[in-house]
Amino acid sequence: MNIKYIIVDDESLAHDIIQKYCSLLPNMQLMQNCYDAIEAIEYLNNNSVDLIFLDLNMPKLQGFEFLKTLSHSPKVIVTTAYKEHALEGYELNIIDYLLKPFSFERFLKAVNKVRTDTPKIISNLQNVVADKKQESFFLRSDNKYTQIVLNDILFVESSGNYIKIVLKEEIITTRGKLSSMMELMPIDCFIQVHRSFMVAQKHIKRIEGNQIFLDNYTVPIGKLFKVQLDRILK
Repeated sequence: MNIKYIIVDDESLAHDIIQKYCSLLPNMQLMQNCYDAIEAIEYLNNNSVDLIFLDLNMPKLQGFEFLKTLSHSPKVIVTTAYKEHALEGYELNIIDYLLKPFSFERFLKAVNKVRTDTPKIISNLQNVVADKKQESFFLRSDNKYTQIVLNDILFVESSGNYIKIVLKEEIITTRGKLSSMMELMPIDCFIQVHRSFMVAQKHIKRIEGNQIFLDNYTVPIGKLFKVQLDRILK
């Protein structure tokens, strides 16, 4: 599902930064660059969008005054250099309030709030926020984002500061810890069987001795985890 957005800001540099950040994310579709609120009103009179990135201090019509003119406002992320207007913004039900200059990580946090009906984007595993109801998530690896479907995960292997996510069709490696990955997984679907391995219960073909067989892979069972595994499988 694409998120259609417009940028309403009188500074060209602000447009460039927001477009650059959005280009790093999947399913973000720029619909219009508006350099004042009047342009935005004219565009929205004939078009619908999901999200507005809105500056506050603009010529002709201020940002919040512009919002008050809209009968059906899309979701709004404020981007401004003025923190004193934050309270008024939340009274207008904005999604987030970004103070310029803002980092990509802060921008990503704001956009994640918009994605109520789409998978979350995970910038790195150290900052994972668990969502037990979600069926997939976006994982950053090698400067790109890959959507990971939970049902496709066979197992996860940890090695030093990296983890390897083994899927049915591919293997993805990224920085992170197994403990952070575990926070993302539904506890009734995934189980840790070794200090370096976590497996998907539904993909276990058989267990022989201290080994678990999943598809074409074999995963060891650690001594400290064998009793726990036996108890769960019973």
